[in-house]
Amino acid sequence: MNTFFRLAVLEDLPELLQLEEQCFTTDRLNSRSFQWMITRAHGQLLVAQAGEHLLGYAVVLFHRGTSLARLYSIAIAAQARGNGLGKKLLDRVEACALEHDCAYLRLEVRIDNPAAIALYERNGYRRFAVIHDYYQDHADALRLEKRILQHRESRNIQVPYYAQTTEFTCGPACLIMAMAALQRPDFLERREELQIWREATTVFMTSGHGGCSPQGLALAAWRRGFRVRLQLSMAGPLFLDGVRDTHKKDVMRLVHEAFTEQLLTSDVECEIGGPLKLPQLLEEGGQPLVLISSYRLTRSKSPHWVIVTDCDDEFVYLHDPDVDHSQHRQAMDCQHMPVSHGEFEKMCSFGRGKLRAAVVLYAR
Repeated sequence: MNTFFRLAVLEDLPELLQLEEQCFTTDRLNSRSFQWMITRAHGQLLVAQAGEHLLGYAVVLFHRGTSLARLYSIAIAAQARGNGLGKKLLDRVEACALEHDCAYLRLEVRIDNPAAIALYERNGYRRFAVIHDYYQDHADALRLEKRILQHRESRNIQVPYYAQTTEFTCGPACLIMAMAALQRPDFLERREELQIWREATTVFMTSGHGGCSPQGLALAAWRRGFRVRLQLSMAGPLFLDGVRDTHKKDVMRLVHEAFTEQLLTSDVECEIGGPLKLPQLLEEGGQPLVLISSYRLTRSKSPHWVIVTDCDDEFVYLHDPDVDHSQHRQAMDCQHMPVSHGEFEKMCSFGRGKLRAAVVLYAR
């Protein structure tokens, strides 16, 4: 008998509850939950039907303001297992997520459910976290993720990936990626990363070593033979509000003043204010480094440099040089990260002062 797929309706409630009873012993969805999923949730409840009966369902939820979707629950009737129905439902869930501009699909699965884990991993899902005491019976859960929107290169310039090797060299890592993309692959080495940091740092973090300023990065790129455009929302020393120590503030001001004087003797193009026109910059062969607030990536309210690798009607694509192992990410997860234009705009406005900064490199 042929199986077809459709959105659930309220008339499906009795059979959905039967599936829930048959498939799960704990953490079952009740009638109210199913009603909410069908009528009000920001998501979709898909059912698989053969003849007059339901053989399975899947719930996918979408997260407003992000490119993430979540597979909330999936169930297959006992008599329908082993025939590939789970994969077919999974494929349709991924298609729904793509239609809602989602780039990643995440899910949780019981750590003691090897059949389900095998299904997901066969279909490209990767483990990235363990959540202890997740279920009602205190069982642990595996969290898995799949990138469902693959980046399609639309530029002639290909940006190689380089992961920062310290907590404080995101700017230099982005700069050497940009230089390598503009036909200087010899810069992709740690010695260059640390040398650029020594030249460009001015920012005192709350602890540890400091980060690099836009002015310092622009000068470092200019010294290495690139044409550079520096775009800022303000001209004065940056990040002073986050530093309490008077001595540190004095050091930051002095370094900033030195950078400003050096910029005046260079041919770096400086612009204060104005929008960052990414499509135009990329089309002109520019390679933008953009300062963001890392809060939307790692929940850390720190200034962080990323490099824009591409841009289309839906997403801005980023290389994030910070492979944060505490977030269970791998280098591949940090490459060509799709971020909606709305989210990118929020990322690019740092702190209470709404600071914006970008360093754009061009080949001479």
